[in-house]
Parts: sequence; structure tokens; C-alpha cells
Amino acid sequence: MDLALAEAGRASAHADVPIGAVVVRDEQLIAQAHNRREVDQDPTAHAEILALRAASAAVGSWRLSGCTLYVTLEPCTMCAGAVVLARLPRLVFAADDPKAGAVGALYDVPRDPRLNHQVQVIRGVGAEAAGVMLRAFFAARRR
Repeated sequence: MDLALAEAGRASAHADVPIGAVVVRDEQLIAQAHNRREVDQDPTAHAEILALRAASAAVGSWRLSGCTLYVTLEPCTMCAGAVVLARLPRLVFAADDPKAGAVGALYDVPRDPRLNHQVQVIRGVGAEAAGVMLRAFFAARRR
């Protein structure tokens, strides 16, 4: 999660919400990304989506079996869906997102038994550090 938090810090360089994501396979880092919606002017440029794309390119497959995604904020509906579609076995996230989270807050996409793949979810890892970063970012925007 420390690597994902470092990635989140890079998002502030271009005024993006500080969210970072990394993908690990066999204890090896294979992809990392941070939010780039503002700099790319792309509504899909969430850290998770960018990290999943990079991981798929690294392993040569859209199926990311054997991989774990670490992300600093509970994924939204789009990102939670991408986690399921990538067949990730495990998702680890830091801070809960009560306004847009789709991994327990508003929905629980990765563990929905109606889907053909369910994901093991571990929440709260690094939540304090991620929360501090997010609160500071939004406090600065309000000033």
C-alpha cells in the first residue's frame, strides 16, 4: 500500500484527486498508476483503470489471475466492475468512499454472487494515511 500511497501523491502535481493504485503478481510490482483525469481530460483515467491496463500489457493478457490490486480509495462502480472483468482474485483498498464506493459503501460489485467472478476484498489497509491525503487535497481546493 505504501507504493500506492506514493502514486497518489503524484496526482497532486496536476490537480487530480490523490488516488494511487498498484498491481502485484507473485510479490512483484507489475504496474502502478495514479489519477490522471484532469491532465488527460479523460473521465476514465482513474488510477485503478490505468494500473489494470498497464498490468494487462505487462502480463500479455486481460486476465489478471494471480494479481492483487492495491488502491488508496474504495473503487467506484466503473473501477469495481473492471476489477471483476479482469478476473483479479484480490483487491486491497485503504479508505472507504461513502459517496461513490462500489465495494461495500453504495454497492458491492466485486462480491456480488450474481456475477461470474467474485473478488476477495481487504479494506482499511493504510486508511489513515490515505484519509489524511484526501482530506488535505479537498481542504486545499475549498480555499
